[in-house]
Amino acid sequence: MISTNLSVRELTADDRDALNHFVGNNDYGDLMQAWEWGQIKSSGGDWKPLRLGAFAPDGSLAAGISILVRNVPVIGNFYYAPRGPILSDWSSPAQLTVLLDAVRERARADSAAFLKIDPALPVDQSQAFSFVKSAGFQPPADFDQQGFGGTQPKTVMVLDIGASTMDELIMACKPQCRRNIRICEKKGVEVVVNAKRQDLPAFYDLLKITAQRDGFRVRSLSYYETLWDELVPVGLGKVFLTRYEGQYLSGAFCFKIGDKCVYVYGASSNEYRNVMPNYGMQWAMIGWAKEQGCTVYDFRGVSPKKKGDTESAGDGDKEDHLQGLNRFKEGFGARYVEYVGEYDLIYNKAAYWLWTKGKPKAQALLKKLKK
Repeated sequence: MISTNLSVRELTADDRDALNHFVGNNDYGDLMQAWEWGQIKSSGGDWKPLRLGAFAPDGSLAAGISILVRNVPVIGNFYYAPRGPILSDWSSPAQLTVLLDAVRERARADSAAFLKIDPALPVDQSQAFSFVKSAGFQPPADFDQQGFGGTQPKTVMVLDIGASTMDELIMACKPQCRRNIRICEKKGVEVVVNAKRQDLPAFYDLLKITAQRDGFRVRSLSYYETLWDELVPVGLGKVFLTRYEGQYLSGAFCFKIGDKCVYVYGASSNEYRNVMPNYGMQWAMIGWAKEQGCTVYDFRGVSPKKKGDTESAGDGDKEDHLQGLNRFKEGFGARYVEYVGEYDLIYNKAAYWLWTKGKPKAQALLKKLKK
């Protein structure tokens, strides 16, 4: 057993600013571990937030984990900490151990089947990675290496913007990307940098078009209204749109916490693609992030590199529908980052089997019977 002088307790609304400051100032912090994310996810009624913090003797947060709790019939509760936990020191197992002990105790009271984590911890942090595995975590039994490689993207593109001017950043773009940014400017595409809440339906219409084109499901408009209400007024979110000849062509929702800006929900029309609205919008978002003092602009998910790849994410599979998206993000000079991925800590083996094996089998049987 590892001795520690940390004390753990559940966080309350009075701890909101301390939690957000801790997350925002951590190298591996993510808005999904901030206070507001729990509020957003609980608004739909499916999830409820649980936030635990490990405090040093001086009262400062040393480690934290924001968990989403969900109840599933027959299976019971399960815990999910998106992009968590957050530790101030990944070089020692003490913070992780004391935090997980507190989570396990709470899980016992909640009859939780397992805890899923996917910290924004790069794979090159091998020492920290070994601590995760030694704590009892294992890869998910139902893991599916498709798309971006997990519930949250396992692989992302990150652009370092802190030390460079905008002139230096555009010169670091690939030539075609640079040309497309300038085409957007020359064609007179307007980038709406001060979108209002009443502009959300326009953004949502673009999102539905994108979902139909690319084959993914989209949440209801009310979800994005909740995102706005929780994030934008407190400076943790912003919506961008582009407009050309009176028509909205593209839109995006970005998150900001600490010195990180993350491009999360992107949408685009099928019209006027030749005026390159997405390039102009991304360039405006990068500029805004720099103005806000960000040093990192995260393009978020790309498809994982395949065996033998040396230059770009996902090269070699020309049928992969994500390749255009990968090339788009690479064009801005972003670097490829791979995280350790998802890991599960099992508390109840029978309930975990039902979730990972029993539920998919039952769903497959129902689908077969319907046919």
